[in-house]
Amino acid sequence: MNSSNRHRCSAAVPSLAGRRPVLVLSLSAQLLCAAHVANAQEKRLEDVVVSASRSEQRRFDAAASIDAVQIDTQHAASPLVNLSELLQAVPGVQVRERQNYAQDLQMSVRGFGTRSTFGVRGVRILIDGIPATMPDGQGQAAIASLTSAKRIEVLRGPVAQLYGNAAGGVVQVFTKDPPMAPAAPFASIAVGAGTYGQRQADVSVGGGNETVGALLDVSHYSTDGYRDHSAADRTQVNAKLVARPSADTTITGIFNRFDQPRAQDPLGLTHAQFEQNPRQVISGAIAFDTRKSIEQNQAGVLLEQRLSTSDTLNARVYGGTRQAFQTLSFSGAASNSAGGIVDLDNKFDGAGLSWTHKTKLNGLPLHWTLGVEADQLDQNRRGFVNNNGSVGDLRRDEIDSADNLDLFGQMDWTFSPQWTATAGARASRVRFSVDDHYVTSASPNDSGSVEYRNTSPVVGLVWHANDDVNVYGNIGRGFETPTLTEMAYRPGTTGPNLALKPSRSVQGEVGIKLRQGRHSVDMALFDAKSNDEIVPLTTENGRSIFQNVDKVERRGFEVAWKAAWDKIATQLGYTLLDARFRQPFVNGQNVTIASGNRLPGAPMHSLFAQLEYRPLEAVTTALEMRAESRAYVDDLNSDAAPGYAVFNVRAGYDFRVGKAKMYLYGRIDNLFDKNYAGSIIVNDGNRRFFEPAAGRRLFVGLRTMF
Repeated sequence: MNSSNRHRCSAAVPSLAGRRPVLVLSLSAQLLCAAHVANAQEKRLEDVVVSASRSEQRRFDAAASIDAVQIDTQHAASPLVNLSELLQAVPGVQVRERQNYAQDLQMSVRGFGTRSTFGVRGVRILIDGIPATMPDGQGQAAIASLTSAKRIEVLRGPVAQLYGNAAGGVVQVFTKDPPMAPAAPFASIAVGAGTYGQRQADVSVGGGNETVGALLDVSHYSTDGYRDHSAADRTQVNAKLVARPSADTTITGIFNRFDQPRAQDPLGLTHAQFEQNPRQVISGAIAFDTRKSIEQNQAGVLLEQRLSTSDTLNARVYGGTRQAFQTLSFSGAASNSAGGIVDLDNKFDGAGLSWTHKTKLNGLPLHWTLGVEADQLDQNRRGFVNNNGSVGDLRRDEIDSADNLDLFGQMDWTFSPQWTATAGARASRVRFSVDDHYVTSASPNDSGSVEYRNTSPVVGLVWHANDDVNVYGNIGRGFETPTLTEMAYRPGTTGPNLALKPSRSVQGEVGIKLRQGRHSVDMALFDAKSNDEIVPLTTENGRSIFQNVDKVERRGFEVAWKAAWDKIATQLGYTLLDARFRQPFVNGQNVTIASGNRLPGAPMHSLFAQLEYRPLEAVTTALEMRAESRAYVDDLNSDAAPGYAVFNVRAGYDFRVGKAKMYLYGRIDNLFDKNYAGSIIVNDGNRRFFEPAAGRRLFVGLRTMF
C-alpha cells in the first residue's frame, strides 16, 4: 500500500482507544478502505502494453483492439513449441498448427494472411522489438523462443497499420529480462515427451549484479510426426544481455539462433484421401523426398535513453542470416523451369530510431512519438533440378533485394478528463530488385526492379465513460506489398512477377471494454475493404503464382470474456468473420469467381472456451474447447473443410524437492480423436487442400527451477 493510500485509510479513522463499539466500526472502515485500495492496486496491475501507442499504457485504456497474453514458463501446461498453444483465446486471430514443420504456422488476423501457403503474410511479427517480418512482408513465427517468453501482444485493426507494410495485425513477443541484483540468479531444466515421438528439453540460466544481467535459454524439440513423412527436429537459442549503467540508460543485447536441419513435408491431401486415412502421404512426397531445412542467426542491440522526465529516445540495430533449402514434389527439369529444389541464402539488417515526448496541455496528458525505420534484405535465390530428392542441374540463380524506409508519428491527447484522441501516420517506401545471373536461350534475362510508396493515416477516439467502461473507435488506411516469394513466378514464362501491385485497404473498428468485479469483457465490430488484394492465381506442387483483385471485404465481430472466482476461472473468445470477394474475377483456370464468394481459409465462426479449476492450491486442472465452422478451400468455394469442435484437458501439480521448485504437467489434445483439417492449402491446383490435424495426443512434462 503506498503512502497516499495509507494516509487516506488512517485519516478516515480517528483515535478510538477505549471505545469498543466504535472500535468495531473503525475496523470495518479499515477493511472497507483496504478493499478499495486492493481494487485500485488490481487496476494498476492490469496488463500493460506498448504496441498500441509505442509507450506503456494499460491495455484497458488503449484506443484499439489489443490483447496481452502473459506467459509463465514454469507453470505453462504445454511444451511451448508453437504460438498456436498460446493464442487460441485471442479473438480475431487464427494460428494453425498444421503438423507440417516444413511450412511453419498459418497465422491470420481478421482474415489478413489466410492466402499464405507457408510462412506468415499480412501479419507483422516482432520479437523484443526486432522485426521477424522482412521488408517484403514475409514473416517467420517459428523463430520466437517461447520457452523464454514473458508476454505476447496482439494488436488488431487500423492502429496496426502504423507498423507499416503487411500489418493487417501485429504480434509482438517479449522475452524475459535476466534477473539483476537484488533478484537471485536462477537455473531451470525442463523435459517432456508425447505421442507421435514428441521429445523436448530446455535449459535456462540467468543472473547478474546491479548493473548487468544475462539470460541464456536453449531448447530442443523433435517429433516423428502424426502423418507419414512429417518428422522434424529443431533447436533454438535465445541469449539476452541487459545493462543499466545509469538510472536513465538501458542497453539490451539479443542473440537468437533457430536451427531446423530436418522437416519432412507430407504435402496436402485431397478430400477423399483426408476422409480415408488422414495420416497418409502422397507418393510424390516420397519419390521427391519433399522436405525443408532452415538455419537462422540474428543479433541486435536496443537502447532506451531517458533524456528527461518528459523525453525518451529508443534505438535499435540488428542483422542476421537465414538459409533455407527445400525440395518440392516435382523435378523441374525443363530448360525453362525454375527447378524443383529451392535454395535461399538471405542476409538482412536494419535500424530504427524514435523519440517519445510526454507533456501536458491544459493540465491533461499529451504524448507523441516520432520515428524512422530502415530495413534491408538480400536474397540469393537458386533453383535446381530435383533428382528424386537430390540436387541436379542449375535452373535459376538471382539476387533478390528488398528494402524499406519508413517515417512515422503517433499522438495521444487527453483533451478532457473523459476523452482521448489518437492520431498517427506512416510514410513508407518499399523497393524490390532482381539481378538475374542465370541467362540462357530458354531463360532470358529477367532482371528488373519496382518501387512502392504509401502513406497510412490513422485516427481514433476513446471515451472513458467511467473507471470500468471504455468505448473506442478508429479508422485508418494500410497497404501490403507482395513478398519476394509471391513475386518469384509469373504465369506462362520464367522470371519474377514485377507487375504485382500492393494491396491497399481502409479499415475501421468500434469497441467497448468493460470491467466489473471479477468479470472483464471486450467487444469490437470491424470492417476492412481492400483493392488490389493479392490472391493466388494458381498453386501446384508447393509453387504459387499470384494476381491482384479488387473489392475484397472483411467484416465481423469479436468478443472476449474472462472471469475468476476463488477456485474457478473461465475464459472465452469468439470471432464472427464475414470475408468475401465483392467483385467477380477470373482465376488461373480461366474460371470466373463470383461476387459474394467467401475468402478461402477464413471460417465464419471461431470459438475458444476454457474452464479452469484449482481443487488444491498446488493443483490446476482445465478443460478447453475449440470450434470452427467450415472453411472454403479455394476462391471458387468448390469444397470446404468441415466445421469441427475439439476438446483438450490439462493438469499441473506444483511441488518442491528441497530448494528446487518442481512442476509436473500433462495434457491430452483432441480428447475424442476428432478427424478434422488443421489447416488448408488454399487454391491448390492438384486439389490437395487438406492438412489433417493430429488425432488424440498426450504430452507430459516436468520443469525444475533452482
